[in-house]
Amino acid sequence: MARRTVLAAAAAGAAATALGDRAVPTAAAATPALGVDERAVSMAMHVHSSFSEGTASMHAHLDQASRLGVDVVMWTDHDFRLLAHGYRTAVRFDGLVEDDAVRATWTWTRADEGTASYAAATFVTDPRSPRQDGRALRLQNRAPSRATTWCSTRLTGSVKNSLATTSLAATVLELDVLAQELGPDAELVLAATSSYRPATAGRPAGQYRLEYRMGGRTGRWTEAGGLVGVVGLPVAAGWQSLALDLQADVEALWPDLVAVDAGFCGVAVSARSRRGAAAKVVLDRLEIVRTHRSGEPLALQREAMAAYAQRYPSVRQHQGSEISLVRHLNAYGDGLVLPTPPTPRATKDTSVAAAEAAVRELRSSADLVAFNHPLEDARTTEALADLLVSTRALGADVVEVGSKEDLASTVAAYDVAARNAVLVTATGVSDDHTGRDWLGQAQRWLTSAWAPSTDLPDLAAALRAGRAWFWDPRAWRGQVDLLADGRTRMGGVLLTRSDSVEVVVTATPAPAGGTTTLVVGAVDMAGRADLSPRVTRVPLDAGGTVLVDASRDRGAYARVEVRDAGGSLVGFSNPLWMLHEAPAGAPAERLG
Repeated sequence: MARRTVLAAAAAGAAATALGDRAVPTAAAATPALGVDERAVSMAMHVHSSFSEGTASMHAHLDQASRLGVDVVMWTDHDFRLLAHGYRTAVRFDGLVEDDAVRATWTWTRADEGTASYAAATFVTDPRSPRQDGRALRLQNRAPSRATTWCSTRLTGSVKNSLATTSLAATVLELDVLAQELGPDAELVLAATSSYRPATAGRPAGQYRLEYRMGGRTGRWTEAGGLVGVVGLPVAAGWQSLALDLQADVEALWPDLVAVDAGFCGVAVSARSRRGAAAKVVLDRLEIVRTHRSGEPLALQREAMAAYAQRYPSVRQHQGSEISLVRHLNAYGDGLVLPTPPTPRATKDTSVAAAEAAVRELRSSADLVAFNHPLEDARTTEALADLLVSTRALGADVVEVGSKEDLASTVAAYDVAARNAVLVTATGVSDDHTGRDWLGQAQRWLTSAWAPSTDLPDLAAALRAGRAWFWDPRAWRGQVDLLADGRTRMGGVLLTRSDSVEVVVTATPAPAGGTTTLVVGAVDMAGRADLSPRVTRVPLDAGGTVLVDASRDRGAYARVEVRDAGGSLVGFSNPLWMLHEAPAGAPAERLG
């Protein structure tokens, strides 16, 4: 670093707008370097919906994006969950715990409600369904005569690694039932918990639930402010084989909802009673029948995307998937093809070779590939730095520097990669599985890119070119760009032999009391021999001009950090490189 000349700030300070009870900074405009035909496009690049584990819906995420003014949501549900690969398809009712050679273990947990005179849940060999050997589950509950509220014997099912949770689209539950004692005050209830949604059609925000009841009223209706949908089923003599079409019942109960975007988040069975009545029922052979999964599961989500495009026209949606049976990768592409899982079980191969092979395979259908939460399998700064340098970030276009993991460690490893001219784009993500409050969670990064449109090819090209930065929407809704020697923009590679290079920083001012810093690093291609960053930090006003010494080693790189008054990182730009020679395999977008 030879000297520095600070110019006037390039953008006005940010005002604030309200979202619920929080003040949210409003983006202040900055002009992209060179004044090219680009605009700042904000993106949520890693969110999970009703097709993954968790309680989120696409509906909830799109509501958050719309309220925050986010331009693009990229759906990244787990590939094996979209496929329901390795998922439980049956429960035999042979005991509280059911193992399976291929599928994950199913566990029933008992949690009774109310104070019953008698309650029992027992696994019996007689009676049992004529359609299945083994045992069956008998549920019994008798309420005190003065009990006007329900008492219940309740078992809630769960599966290791949530290997039953995905969209309920095209899903039918088959269940054999023997009603021994049921009536208006003695019911069987099968409850299927679904996704969280924002307030809509006069209903409050909350998690929806389907309840199938036998013994009392028949028909369909809603309760609990509209969040519980009830299907009352008739009772017949002897064994009954039920076929419960979850999607059809969501459509009938809540015709305003996009039913495909409803998760199957959990199931519970209970016998309940009141007013001295006795409930006694036997259950057997629970089958979870999912169709449209092995062929083209992404088509189900595209159906929901098309419906929501009419409701949220200001938010552009693009499809992707988190490839999760290797070190996690996000693949983005409106024509994406999911890889075929290598084994019948949903088992993760954490080897580097498997991840690199997956990146190569995804190239045939994906516009962009990201390396997700990279510290998950490389658990230290040095280990991650070594991985990024030795594999060129697994061959991915993007690495999640802002993720659920230790930010300082990931940033340090990224600087080591930049020191070695690993031209991979840094992004920040939320990895949100709830959709309830984008601003309220600890991990809430959004990414922006300078791009001509919200079309995926334009966004992918901008991200491959490093024309991006990530930011904390609760603290700084800012914009940033860099320009070297009047011709190379943020993310690019300036080929130069000059002793010093003029770098112009254009940025929205930091939050009150915060700082804007230009981080300058040496590029010496030290490789795995020295896995530490070599950086100098130069304080800036919001924008300015800095002369960067690029004469030493192989050159230098520069990026921008914005921090709040407490020193927390709230904005992070991609670097631009000033190199003596083009690095091997440099993407064309970086050199243009």
